[in-house]
Amino acid sequence: MLQEYRNRPRDEAAEKIESYIAQHNLKPGNKLPSERDMSEMWGINRMTLRGAIQGMIFEGKLYNRKGSGTFVAYPKLNRNLQDLKPFSAAVKEEGKTLQTVLLSREIIESTKQLSGKLCIKLGHPVLAITRKRIVDDEPVMIEVTHMDYERFPKLMDYDFGKESLYHIIENVYGTLITEGTEKLSVTFANEREAGLLEIEEGTPLFNLSGVVKDADGIPIEYFKSVARVDKIRFSSMLTR
Repeated sequence: MLQEYRNRPRDEAAEKIESYIAQHNLKPGNKLPSERDMSEMWGINRMTLRGAIQGMIFEGKLYNRKGSGTFVAYPKLNRNLQDLKPFSAAVKEEGKTLQTVLLSREIIESTKQLSGKLCIKLGHPVLAITRKRIVDDEPVMIEVTHMDYERFPKLMDYDFGKESLYHIIENVYGTLITEGTEKLSVTFANEREAGLLEIEEGTPLFNLSGVVKDADGIPIEYFKSVARVDKIRFSSMLTR
């Protein structure tokens, strides 16, 4: 005889949350009751409830704002993994607003890893740019870009809070961005990332890294990014 299927406690807690959202007609950006209040309301263990909330955050149904609570999520920004268009262009196409905060810009010596990614000598000067991306007034991504400084020295002079890096590369230097490779995995926010993205430490994040090349196959950029799973959806076209 087949055993009767039963939802896990975490799944039942998620169903309670979804029912609450529907019954109270909550909209994107509306706040849920506190974990304590929901736990008492439904007689659910707080650890179970917390697990349900984390699962719904990963699915893009909820999001946490550090120090403020849990909210109903807005529709995610769609990003095609096979698309080399600038992040700013992708955000604009979705009808969303973008702010970019320049966190740091410095010249460092190439490490063994950077030398391999950018095809430059060990110790070669590298321009490292760190930016925070804010979409519709919510921080969604931290990007770290590494480039050959001797090839692109003028990049020290531009305001990347206002200007597109790819636009400058193509229109100032005349370098066409034609191909690249990208890896996608999942990580968890450390203390610094959590603070910058206004989420709780340990929240799941997308972890992206890759190399962008010019028409001659020469590396232009090695990038590493972390992005909020409740704000961005990545997709790819499958062919045979």
